[in-house]
Amino acid sequence: MLDKLKAIEKEYEELTKVLSDPATANDKQKYQASMKRLSSLSILVEKASVYRKLVCDLQGGVEMSKGADAELAEMARTEVKELELKRIEMEKEIKYLLIPKDPNDEKNTIVEIRAGTGGDEAALFAAELFRMYSRYAEKKNWKIEILSSSPTGLGGFKEIVFSMEGGDVYGKMRYESGVHRVQRVPATEASGRIHTSTVTVAVMPEAEEVDLDVKQSDIRIDLYCSSGAGGQSVNTTYSAVRLTHEPTGIVVACQDERSQLKNRAKAMKVLMAKLLDLKIAEQQAAISKDRKSQIGTGERSEKIRTYNYPQNRMTDHRIGLTIYNLPSVLEGELDQVFNPIIEAYHEEQLKALEKAL
Repeated sequence: MLDKLKAIEKEYEELTKVLSDPATANDKQKYQASMKRLSSLSILVEKASVYRKLVCDLQGGVEMSKGADAELAEMARTEVKELELKRIEMEKEIKYLLIPKDPNDEKNTIVEIRAGTGGDEAALFAAELFRMYSRYAEKKNWKIEILSSSPTGLGGFKEIVFSMEGGDVYGKMRYESGVHRVQRVPATEASGRIHTSTVTVAVMPEAEEVDLDVKQSDIRIDLYCSSGAGGQSVNTTYSAVRLTHEPTGIVVACQDERSQLKNRAKAMKVLMAKLLDLKIAEQQAAISKDRKSQIGTGERSEKIRTYNYPQNRMTDHRIGLTIYNLPSVLEGELDQVFNPIIEAYHEEQLKALEKAL
C-alpha cells in the first residue's frame, strides 16, 4: 500500500512541475489532461499523508505497549486497538480511490431502446422506459435529445435513439445495457391475462474525434424520403439519411428532422458511438477472455431486469436487488437502482485490486 502511495505522490510532484512549465500552458490539450489527472490524484495525496502518520503512530503505540511501565503499556494497547480500526477503515477508503476510473464515465451517452418480443405491448413499454430515463435526466439536470425514432400508432416506439448530456452520464447509465422484461396485463387484453414482453437497451459513450480513426470512404451514405408511423409520408424530399459502415456492417438511419444535413449529423453521432462501443467491447474481451463480470456483461442478450406490475416490484437479476415500489422506479427515482449496482461493481474491482497489491 505504501509503495503504491509513494508512486502516486511522485506522479503528483511530476505533474506539478509539468503544469508550471510555460510550454504546457501553450499546449491546451496537454494542459487540460494534466490538470484533470492532477485533480484526480490530489485527494489520494492528502489521504496518503494522513495514512502515513497513522501507520507511524501505530508503530509507536506497538512499541510502547511492550514497555516496562504496566500502566503506560495498557494505555498504549488501548490506543493501538483504536488506531488499528482507523487504519483498516482508511485502507478501505484508499483502495476505493485506487480503483482506476473509466475514462468514458464522464462522456455524454447515446441510448438505444428497441422493442423486443411482445409486439405493441413491447413498443409501449419501450416508450415507458424512455419516459423513465427522461424523468431521471430531469432530476440530474441532464439534457436529452432524440436522435432517431420509429413511433407506433398506439404511442409506443419500435425503436428510439437519444443522447444524454451532463455530469457522469455514462458512469450512471452504463449498467442499463441488456434486456428489460415487463410482466403486466396489457390494456388491450380483455381476459386479464399477464403478458411478458421484452425491450432491449443499449448504452454507448459518445465518441470524440480522438477516440476513433474512421475513414469517410468506409461510410456509404444513402438518401431517401422519410415516412411516419403507419407508413404515411412525412415529406417528399430526400431528407432521410442511412449510413452504413462497410467494414463492420453497422447501419444507422435518421429521418426525424426535415433537414438532410441535421439527419446526417445525428446519424453520424450514433454511428460513431456504435463504433466506439464495438471498440470498447473488443478491448474488454481481450483483457478478460475467461472472466464475466458478476453484475453483468452488458451484452444485449442478457436479461438484466424484470418489471412486474401485479406484484409492484422491480428486480435486478445481476445483484439480486428487489424494490417493491415500481411506480417510483418508473417515475425516474433510479438512484435506488443505480447506486447498489455501482457499489457491487466497485466491490468486484476492489477484490481484483487487493489481489494485485
